[in-house]
Amino acid sequence: MIATAPITAREPAGELQPRQQSVRKPALPALTGLRSLLAITIVLFHFTPSGLTWSRHPSITLYPLINIGYVFVSFFFLISGFILAYNYAGRPQPMNAMDFWVARLSRLYPVYGFTMLVSLPMLMTEWVVRSRSDFWLGTIATPLLVQGFFPHLATFWMTVTWTLSCEVVLYIAFPWLLRLPWPRTTGKLLALGLTLWVVGLIPHTLYVLRNPDHLSHAADRYSDGTWLNTLKFTPLPYLCTFLAGLTLGHLHEAARLSERTRVILATLGFAGVWFVAYHLADTVPYIMVHGGLLTPLFAAIILGLSGPSVLASLFSWEPLVAVGASTYALYLLHFNSYILLHKYHVLDKLHLEQFDPWISYIFVILLAVAVRKWLEHPAQQAIGRWWKRRTAAKEARSILVG
Repeated sequence: MIATAPITAREPAGELQPRQQSVRKPALPALTGLRSLLAITIVLFHFTPSGLTWSRHPSITLYPLINIGYVFVSFFFLISGFILAYNYAGRPQPMNAMDFWVARLSRLYPVYGFTMLVSLPMLMTEWVVRSRSDFWLGTIATPLLVQGFFPHLATFWMTVTWTLSCEVVLYIAFPWLLRLPWPRTTGKLLALGLTLWVVGLIPHTLYVLRNPDHLSHAADRYSDGTWLNTLKFTPLPYLCTFLAGLTLGHLHEAARLSERTRVILATLGFAGVWFVAYHLADTVPYIMVHGGLLTPLFAAIILGLSGPSVLASLFSWEPLVAVGASTYALYLLHFNSYILLHKYHVLDKLHLEQFDPWISYIFVILLAVAVRKWLEHPAQQAIGRWWKRRTAAKEARSILVG
């Protein structure tokens, strides 16, 4: 959920730049704008307001779309793979893995650490509701970004940050994944993408058929079970989605789609997601939808917005892009900051409770924008400068020794 394309021609692609000189890829602001809508939908999924229907026409409602907001987590994994392939594939020199990992850490950990501090009251709650062994395991695993390897502790302390465990594993593997002999033709890349989609759904299909948790009813977002949580929270089930994103990045380069084709693809993708949300979501098994069933529709949207078009212009609206640049902070902070606002009755004390929950949404968005501006980006730049100085000094010592 972290990799980002450059927003403008002057902004780096959310990471340290490589040592070798290469031509910078064009900015993809439409995908940044799209991330804003996905992140806000996830916020609404976790804290759904009343009043999302039109009183005169009750059938016009946003609830069906909000109710499948969980699927947009896998959408982020797909975008992440796409952006990494878009930024790194085809470079004339091999990637320096250590540079890449430091770049990822410089983006991930400052906001992650800040979220841990903000969430300390939740840690106190975990002390009350968890066993001592689970509490200490979670307290150790969460700062190390490995809580996702323990399905029963995946939501420990910071609730939504289990996704970072998945991202870290995928980022560790990325330098080697990039070196694989990826197909070069459109047809083979399409076939590979579809194969990854089908393979990725196999564990979820087996879960539906076998019901290994022995649930008395079909699994839903409130169900709990060891195997269900393994599919929802651990890294391996998201590998195929991430690989599909990498494939999509290569397909973007190979296909060279026209503006008309991009508009058609994005339109079909959005229409398909709407149809599933409003007409199929209640009949398709929850774990299948959660596990990547909509990946082809998401892929069509990404390809449709990854080049100039009328739709891309709409998603490149400046306020959307501004929020989109802060979606990492928004995702990490929204859940616990929203809860803390209400736990400590902040809105009541400010006499703003009549505007809730909308004022709470505005607060968490503004908080994310502020954290992006005053913590995330400066910390990323500072770590980047430190790493470049360290690398330059090491290379200078090597020359002297040589």
